[in-house]
Amino acid sequence: MEVNSNLSEKAQRDFLLVQKAIKGDQKAYTELLDRYRDAIYFMLLKMVNNASDAEDLTIEAFGKAFKNIDQYAPNYAFSTWLFKIATNNCIDFIRKKKANTISLDQSDDDEDKAPQDIHAHVLDPEESLIKEQKLTMLRSIVSKLKPRYRKLIELRYFEELSYEEISAELELPIGTVKAQLFRARELLFNILKHTTHHI
Repeated sequence: MEVNSNLSEKAQRDFLLVQKAIKGDQKAYTELLDRYRDAIYFMLLKMVNNASDAEDLTIEAFGKAFKNIDQYAPNYAFSTWLFKIATNNCIDFIRKKKANTISLDQSDDDEDKAPQDIHAHVLDPEESLIKEQKLTMLRSIVSKLKPRYRKLIELRYFEELSYEEISAELELPIGTVKAQLFRARELLFNILKHTTHHI
């Protein structure tokens, strides 16, 4: 595949990194991640207005992009492709979140919205099974982390504790909890990146 001469210098450098990544060069993956992680995170933060969700969605976006990196075509910049994946994934997340929210304060102006648009927090059997399978897979990946990182991920994502609660539970300063969780997420991301499974 040739580099598109219409791409900017930065986009051409990205394309060369993508080519290396497809061939299995781990440093190329890391460089692409370092280049765009903050930009993707802040874009997603604006969309969801929740730091924890934005962090999770950032990991998901890179996971999806790296899993399908061989599908990237150099007709446009890699960053455009990556941001599109992140945006679409985030829109799906927001849509699912809204679908699982019961609106109890519908006004008379909402007559065009039929009652069947309101969903409860109930997964159908198939969705429950898929969620359970994903959780089992994620737990097996988390189990590969060092004990202290594994504990942090479990408390934060499986038990859904706040930073303050984790700080109290582990008797660590909140700053340390946040820093170690960030590192734990990076390690988890690296494992996810190399797993053949898709979460």
